[in-house]
Amino acid sequence: MKTDGRTAPDHAAPITVRALAVEGAFEFTPRVHHDERGIFTSPLQGEEFVRAVGHSMPVVQTNHNRSARGVLRGVHFTTTPPGQAKYVHCARGRAMDFVVDLRLGSPTFGVWDTVEMDTESFHSVYLPVGVGHAFLALEDDTVMSYLVSSPYRPGLEQSLDPFDPALALPWPEGLALTLSERDAHAVGLAEARELGMLPRYEDCLAVTGSYA
Repeated sequence: MKTDGRTAPDHAAPITVRALAVEGAFEFTPRVHHDERGIFTSPLQGEEFVRAVGHSMPVVQTNHNRSARGVLRGVHFTTTPPGQAKYVHCARGRAMDFVVDLRLGSPTFGVWDTVEMDTESFHSVYLPVGVGHAFLALEDDTVMSYLVSSPYRPGLEQSLDPFDPALALPWPEGLALTLSERDAHAVGLAEARELGMLPRYEDCLAVTGSYA
């Protein structure tokens, strides 16, 4: 039934939540409203986020990037403290998004999970402090949008080799990949651990505790 040219709202859950394999990381899938004008959706819904995660996330900066098909960004993480939590969704195109647990002492250390993002499902991912992030653009002009809990500070931004066999991330075959110089020459998980680059789980929890 339509009234005033608009589709009557349904009563499904406004957003569904799935815990990812990485402890503390979640996938959120919002309800998408369709009518003759197009679509409307809300990738982040504060009350539902807090209900699922158990705390809020301060947003001090938004990040936006556009990538050609085959661009791979990551695996990136921020030195902790201060660390950085992220809430990510795809605003245009399609991407494989990865979360990688780099927190020493975490019950899921070394574990990863992946979510395919697009502008049909509008899957979004919350990455807690200390968790590594990477994505691969599957279409030209793929736009990724981030909400982050701390400002960008170049000296604190770290990169890990996305092809490290210790991580064994399942990059698709037959797709020419484009990486930054920094990512192409990043160290592996074992070397990052030896160099003291990886965050400690307890430090990440302490930063997250300050969000409450």
